[in-house]
Parts: sequence; structure tokens; C-alpha cells
Amino acid sequence: MIAHGKEVKVFTGNSNPALVEAICERLGRKVGDCVVSSFSDGEISLALSEPVRGADVFVIQSTCSPVNTNIMELLIMIDSMRRASAGRITAVIPYYGYARQDRKAKSRDPISAKLFANILTTAGADRVLTMDLHAAQIQGFFDIPVDNLFGAPILANHFKKTIGRSNKDYMVVSPDVGSVARARALSQKLDLGLAIVDKRRQKANSSEVMNIIGDVRDKNIIILDDIVDTAGSLCHAAVALHEIGGAKKIVACATHGVLSGPAIERIEKSPVDELILLDTIPYPTNQPACDKIKYLSVAPLFAEAIQRTYDEVSISSLFE
Repeated sequence: MIAHGKEVKVFTGNSNPALVEAICERLGRKVGDCVVSSFSDGEISLALSEPVRGADVFVIQSTCSPVNTNIMELLIMIDSMRRASAGRITAVIPYYGYARQDRKAKSRDPISAKLFANILTTAGADRVLTMDLHAAQIQGFFDIPVDNLFGAPILANHFKKTIGRSNKDYMVVSPDVGSVARARALSQKLDLGLAIVDKRRQKANSSEVMNIIGDVRDKNIIILDDIVDTAGSLCHAAVALHEIGGAKKIVACATHGVLSGPAIERIEKSPVDELILLDTIPYPTNQPACDKIKYLSVAPLFAEAIQRTYDEVSISSLFE
């Protein structure tokens, strides 16, 4: 027996409307009638034009650029649903911003990922549905249920179709030590070897490649990461794999394509032949087009997770 909202309602802000339309199409529902705009001074304005009393509400919003604006849109939508007596509110955040600030790396650092978790709960979210948190332990920052979906199965299915399993010409590479678990999971799904790029980060958004652990000579490489932001780490890893390791074709893939600053220029100039991203974040409108970049949709996975959440059935199989 379902002990919560009487129907599913899906709402969104302005961060990724194309993804929300695709999710709603899979669910066989319309996007909720809600207009999020701003006043002349930049404050967020919201007009909710349909009742949500007793409904199981899913507010879908990636906290990508403009990050703080999208976060405020999300918080204001959640607050509006709560004050309108929604039965349950799930914050669906395909890309969870501030996740890289998850610990005190040095004295007096904030833990912004925890702050964001506190604010979401205070605004009125009853649960969170997200994908590939930068650090899995961020789930512990919440006192409400958090479901963290994985993008690797989508990428694995793509590669199974394009290169098959146990293709000896290919090898999976982790661009840093922190991504080893993620890369190992993909290598196991594809039955491929695993290598690691050991790097030393000097400061934010910059890195220095130090060593390649594993033999990648004459191999086609699949680099797996969770986030491509300025693409510095990815491109440095690709250069090292190509020039030092002797790798041939380099295909990079990641869940979240932030693509800020010089990212597109770096990707164009790098040895990366193709970059495969999931559409948790839309392609930035302020960047030139890049033929190397391809997107795979997360809409089917999120639609299934939303339906299972409403039906109160397990979603653990979606993590596999």
C-alpha cells in the first residue's frame, strides 16, 4: 500500500528543461505548470499554477551553471511545494553542485556539500535522488533518504554495443587515484584491463601528471571520470597516455559535463578523439560547438527511479 501522495507531479526550474521533458515523456506525464523567472534585481520569482496538495512531487533541477541561481530556484520551488501541502517532496538533482567541497582539505575550509545538504532539508525536501555524487559519503550528510544512481551502467551498455566485451584492443584508465573504484567497475563490466594516471594537483582546476600505472602501449583507451569541468585533468591525462604511454585512440567519458572556462578549447586541442557525456548537464550555451562531444541520455534511468520511488518498490537493481 502506498502511504504517501495520491499522484505523481513533476516540476522543474530552468537548469535542464530538455532532460525533464524526456523524463516526463518516459513517465507518460506532463511537466507541472510552474514558471520560474526573476525580478529585475535578480531575485527568483515563482508562479505555481496547479494544486499539489497531497501529491507526490518530484522537483527536477541540476545545480549546474549558473550554480547559485539554479540552487535558489530549487530551494524556492521546494519551499513553495511544502507550503502548498504537497504529500512528499523529492529533490531530483541529476548533478549535485558543491560536491567537490566535501571535506576540510586545509585549515578553515568550508564543507559546502554539507551546507547544501542542510539547506535542502530545511527548505522541505523529504528525499533526494541524484547521480554520481563526487564522493559517495555525501549521502551521510543528509538526515533524509538519498538515492545515488550510477552513470557507469549507461556508459557500459554503450561500449558493449560499440566495442563489445573482452575487446583486447581496449583498456579502461582512471585519470586519477580517486576515480579508481569507478573505473574498476567499468573495466569489470566490459572485461577489460585497468590502468591509472597518477597525478599531483598543485591548485584548484590545475594538475600535473606524474606517472602511468599500467601498460597502455598500442591500446585504445577509455578514460572514465565523474566530472569534466575545465578539462585540465582529462587533457593532461590524455597527453600522458598518448605521448608517454604510447596509447592509440583515446575515448573519454564522464557523467557530468560542466565544461567551464577553457574546457572546449582544451578538448579540441587534446589527443582525445571522442568525449562521451551523460546529459545531467546541458551543453553550455556560452561555449562553441565541439564535434568530439557526444551525449547519452539519463532520462530512462531517472524516469524508472521516479516511478519506483512513487510505487514504493526497490530501486537497488538500478544501481547495478
